[in-house]
Amino acid sequence: MCQLLGLNSSLPAGLGPFFDVFAERGGRTDEHKDGWGIAFHSGKRCRLFTDHRAAIDSPLAARIRRRPLRARNILAHIRKATQGRIALENSHPFARRLWDQTWSFAHNGDLKGFAPPAGLYRPQGDTDSEAAFCHLLSRLAQRFPHGAPAPQLLRAAMAELAAEIAAHGTFNFLLSNGDTLFAHCSTNLHYRLAAGKAIVATQPVDDTSGWTAFAPGELKAFGQGLLRG
Repeated sequence: MCQLLGLNSSLPAGLGPFFDVFAERGGRTDEHKDGWGIAFHSGKRCRLFTDHRAAIDSPLAARIRRRPLRARNILAHIRKATQGRIALENSHPFARRLWDQTWSFAHNGDLKGFAPPAGLYRPQGDTDSEAAFCHLLSRLAQRFPHGAPAPQLLRAAMAELAAEIAAHGTFNFLLSNGDTLFAHCSTNLHYRLAAGKAIVATQPVDDTSGWTAFAPGELKAFGQGLLRG
């Protein structure tokens, strides 16, 4: 399956050597060579970069490694395809607008028999991942039609919807609106807090102590580099 890497920080920051380790897993030190992508959130702005090539073969990945960007929230993904073609439109993260915010989403897993009804958001590719993202945002827009709810209400709704989707299979994901980083674990996800930063990864990206494993079924929210719940 795919792998995830996310950052939530109190100040604009980069992934630094974490991205180097992660990118190497995209075809050199691991088998995730079916595309990759990264999203950088700065306030309401989100810069999204994706490529259908393996991270180790991608000029785009090489450029970002040479000239890393900084942001308060970053989502990165390397893909090992389970559903959908190896194509640019199937490379994570995906992004959509909701409540005057840009949301980005990356998924690690495999959803079987997942065929949600048509909603406000429609997939552009043919992955279960993008279908889940569109369904999740459509349900949130339907539940809160007048704008973003209070953080505790949003997190509760997110947890409920994530559990419904996870009933179809493995649903590890990262999701950000540029303010908060949400992380849901079905099988495998870890986080570490240090120096005003929260790092979330499928597998730890260094040997430093302090990594904590998520419990299966757990949804966590990170803001300002801190665990919010």
